[in-house]
Amino acid sequence: MKTTKVYIDGQAGTTGLKLFERIKDRTDIELLTIDPAKHRDNAERARLINASDVTFLCLPDAASVEAVSFAENPDVRIIDASTAHRTNPDWAYGFPELSAEHRERILTAKRVAVPGCYASGFASLVYPMVKSGMLPPDYPVTCHAVSGYSGAGKAAIAVYESDDRPAEFDSPRQYALGQTHKHLPEMQKVSGLTYAPVFNPLVCDYFAGMVVSVPLHRRLLNGQPSVEEIHEMFKKHYAGQQFVKVREIGGADVLENGFLPANTLAGTNLLEVFVCGNDERILLAARLDNLGKGASGAALQCFNLMTGAPEETGLV
Repeated sequence: MKTTKVYIDGQAGTTGLKLFERIKDRTDIELLTIDPAKHRDNAERARLINASDVTFLCLPDAASVEAVSFAENPDVRIIDASTAHRTNPDWAYGFPELSAEHRERILTAKRVAVPGCYASGFASLVYPMVKSGMLPPDYPVTCHAVSGYSGAGKAAIAVYESDDRPAEFDSPRQYALGQTHKHLPEMQKVSGLTYAPVFNPLVCDYFAGMVVSVPLHRRLLNGQPSVEEIHEMFKKHYAGQQFVKVREIGGADVLENGFLPANTLAGTNLLEVFVCGNDERILLAARLDNLGKGASGAALQCFNLMTGAPEETGLV
């Protein structure tokens, strides 16, 4: 069996640790590791990047840009989990289910930018609506989202899990109030919107999982499609996809007692799409794991496609 040499630059971070857990026992991967004492040694990082077949970047944006500059071996393929390259046209956008074109580009790409967690949920809803012609590109889109605290970074995780945390961490906390969230550029560009959406994210007191919701006024949609027509469009768009599923309208197993919990897909690479509402107002929602399809799971899915491994390898 041919093995793929893999290096994770930024293995100590939340995404890097999760990715390491997913691949450490795979027999088709030779994992290149850095001496912890040298994790800031650029020469050593560069050596490992150029010795790899595939390098995952699980780093802050500036460090990811720096790491890419180290890649002198033309055969190295890079999968970046940061925000740095998600709107760069030279990079494939790592969401293969969005379209056949997205999937095909990932297969042969040397550079792949993994989507943001919120952006994955948002694009899964808005991209098909725009592509189908149902949603005008200049529609004034609003997006609400709730996420577990694992997406807030190591410092915030430590506060959430401390015994003496401040009382406000017991409640949902709304943030990015200035409408400058780092996922907004890709949410707009990837989905084909003329304007960035109003984005209202909240981080909550549970570890992993998220729901991203987009409310729409039916009267402002092209052709004023019904809930059933929108649902059918999504079913056709994601037909045959392994990790994106469109759930039935109002199914008791889906919205038990009328509630849509955000943490039920934690630990998986699944994303579920929901179409709800009535004759006047439509609610689209996507449920996923912010550490799975929204981070390390998406990165590993892209890796599998790029290396010819079964798409589901190491994923649930």
